[in-house]
Amino acid sequence: MSTAMNTSALHTVLCDLLGCRYPIVQTAMGWVADARLVAATGNAGGFGFLAGATLLPGEVEREILAVKALSGQPFGINFHMFQPNAGEVVEMAIRHRLRAVSYGRGPDARMIGKLKEAGIVCMPTVGAAKHAAKAVELGADVVTVQGGEGGGHTGGTPTTLLLPQVLDSVRVPVVAAGGFFDGRGLAAALAYGAAGIAMGTRFLMSSDSPVPAATLQRYVAVKDAGKIRVSLAIDGLPQRMIDNPLLLELEAAGPLRRTWLALAAAHKWRQRTGMRASQMLATGWRAMRQHDYSAAQAMMAANAPVLIQRAMVEGHPDEGVLPSGQAAAAIGALDSCEQIITRIAAQAQARLDALHATAPAAARAPQAAADATL
Repeated sequence: MSTAMNTSALHTVLCDLLGCRYPIVQTAMGWVADARLVAATGNAGGFGFLAGATLLPGEVEREILAVKALSGQPFGINFHMFQPNAGEVVEMAIRHRLRAVSYGRGPDARMIGKLKEAGIVCMPTVGAAKHAAKAVELGADVVTVQGGEGGGHTGGTPTTLLLPQVLDSVRVPVVAAGGFFDGRGLAAALAYGAAGIAMGTRFLMSSDSPVPAATLQRYVAVKDAGKIRVSLAIDGLPQRMIDNPLLLELEAAGPLRRTWLALAAAHKWRQRTGMRASQMLATGWRAMRQHDYSAAQAMMAANAPVLIQRAMVEGHPDEGVLPSGQAAAAIGALDSCEQIITRIAAQAQARLDALHATAPAAARAPQAAADATL
């Protein structure tokens, strides 16, 4: 097999859309995907998303410029429509000509059209085939589909079932997420028909991650995927997290205790963001209307960013929550983004080469003819 063939095997349409060397995406983890991590991912040949959803008003441009100072590679940013500065994130993405934006359900066709007109790739993350189809209907260029193995808010369908469902339901490139951490996973995703993979936990557990050492060690120490489970205790919606004392306390708490914790978290979040009470109420109303939240879920939603910040920023893993994919149990070292991406690419290429070598000669003949033209 020619060297040209080896090089092109990992080059997918996703690489062309995002301007990256490998079809490997670092997700926009709140409090984690900062300028340093995004730049390190891009410099290593992947594509990073900046965590715009947890940036305060006025911080977005500063963080974008920080990425640009560390890397000349393209990158993206995420946002949620119910965050107080969603408009600022969109405006800065356009002004600074970012390559892509990531989002959940929320942006309407008009806003998506505005981003697309600016040449920005619209790349939502979904957890169900029907949501993928709706996202494409609204104008998405690429869809990231996260199976139940993924960290944070997640669904109940594993990636191996959800990915083919989505591939059959849309006609845009699909990126696979949920449970990926090595080159075998990348090769498998490509074999399914995906255009690449997206990983959060693998990049969170890196030497380029901003997460404090005490918290990172809690991730490295987990060896049993059963200890990384789904709970409704944080905001009433399923979230996959590592077991810790606070999670157990929240699960054991009664409705009054949870309500009190949610109100306290909402107050802290309002102080941090500078939101007025009327803005908090409006945000809660949008969450109820656009995401089918109950009133209790909308109020509890303030829990997540405050409790995640306690562990991921302040370095108190037992006093916050630890969102994590099940892949954390298979990761034993905090390597750099360069090491992670280089190793994944090499492993994936080795698996694809091995599959090609074991294919019957008749099946390889058309490919051999194609190789000869490269």
